[in-house]
Amino acid sequence: MYIRCAAYRNGQRIGDVSVENISELLAEPDTFLWVGLTEPDPNELLQLQEEFGLHELAVEDARSAHQRPKLEEYKGSLFVVLHTVELQDGKVHFGETHLFVGKQFLISIRHQSSLGYGRARVRCESMPQLLAKGSGFALYAVLDLIVDNFMPVVEHYQSLLEKLEEDIFENRLHRDAMERLYDLKRCLLRLRNAAMPLLDVCNALMRLHPDVVSKELRVYFRDVHDHVHRIIRATDTMRETLSDAMQANLALITVRQNEVVKRLAGWGAILALPTMVFSMYGMNFKFMPELDFRFGYPATLAGTLIGCVWLYRRLKRAEWL
Repeated sequence: MYIRCAAYRNGQRIGDVSVENISELLAEPDTFLWVGLTEPDPNELLQLQEEFGLHELAVEDARSAHQRPKLEEYKGSLFVVLHTVELQDGKVHFGETHLFVGKQFLISIRHQSSLGYGRARVRCESMPQLLAKGSGFALYAVLDLIVDNFMPVVEHYQSLLEKLEEDIFENRLHRDAMERLYDLKRCLLRLRNAAMPLLDVCNALMRLHPDVVSKELRVYFRDVHDHVHRIIRATDTMRETLSDAMQANLALITVRQNEVVKRLAGWGAILALPTMVFSMYGMNFKFMPELDFRFGYPATLAGTLIGCVWLYRRLKRAEWL
């Protein structure tokens, strides 16, 4: 579905245009076309292929999502695949964006995400002197917006990690929380895998393809490159912290299990004394000297009780109870 097809001349917007007029506008010097689509159907892509002269292999890849992040060069255009991420209503949504970039055009195709590039258009239109340089600055604005949307997700995961750490050290970690730990670790890995290819894309755009990215625009892509580095470092730090938290949780579980074993052993030792004494007197031998002693029964009870109390105090002092 078409979102917008706008034409610009010397950095100034001259209005929306129909797809049928694209090839005519591309023949005019200093004209730049920006086309946005979401979940396009094959007929729309075929129409764009004819108007812009796109390579059939790239168009075939753009028909569906689930492509690996990459930058491929074809005659007259670049094809860029990027994974996107955004935070909406406390939930993280992953998507995919395909970009066709030529000297005079930028085509953005969105899959599986409501992430739009209206802010990038507004930004470019407010800086006509840079937009006049062609598709390079528009491509930078889209990449920068994609990277900016990573930061709220990183902060969201950071807050989840802090809450899980609090649960661990306050002994409130249960099975659901353990599942959240592993879910968070998987989400961090997916976030890192979405961000990492952006480094290669930015490197390629800074060093190659001068027809799209002029020398003056390379500094902007270097800035995006630095932001991606920050995101990757943040995710790596959180993954390390998460691994440490999981190890700490296992250690605390082991300590708590040891405490239970010690308490059971302590109470077992206390109960062993009366068990031994009473089992001995339950053997019913005929000649037992204590049987004729008048105070044998209370003396035995008193001795057993004193022994149990003494054991309890010793074990309590040794922190076994």
